[in-house]
Amino acid sequence: MLGFRYLAVAGGSMAPGLGDGDWVLARRVARVRVGDVVVLEHPQRPGFLVVKRVGAVRPDGYWVLGDAAGASTDSRHFGPVPEVLGRVVWRVRPWGRVR
Repeated sequence: MLGFRYLAVAGGSMAPGLGDGDWVLARRVARVRVGDVVVLEHPQRPGFLVVKRVGAVRPDGYWVLGDAAGASTDSRHFGPVPEVLGRVVWRVRPWGRVR
C-alpha cells in the first residue's frame, strides 16, 4: 500500500469502535505500536484486507486482535502476521448513524 487507502469495514469484529458500514482511511507508517488499529492482508486469504488492533509487537510479527473477540478471526486463529499495510488514521460513519 502506498500512501493512503480508503477502506470499507464489513462485519462486527471491531465493534463497538468500528462498525459494519464504517469507512476508514489508513496510512502507511514506519512504526506501529500496541493499540494501533491497522490494515493487513489476511494470511489465509491472499488479497483480502482486514482491520484489526495491534495487541503485541513480537519478534515473529504483529499479534492482532478484533475488538469483539467472539466475532473476530484474528491472531488467535492464524498467529502473528509479518507486516501491516497501514495504520487507521480516520474513521467515517455512514450518514445518519449516531452512536
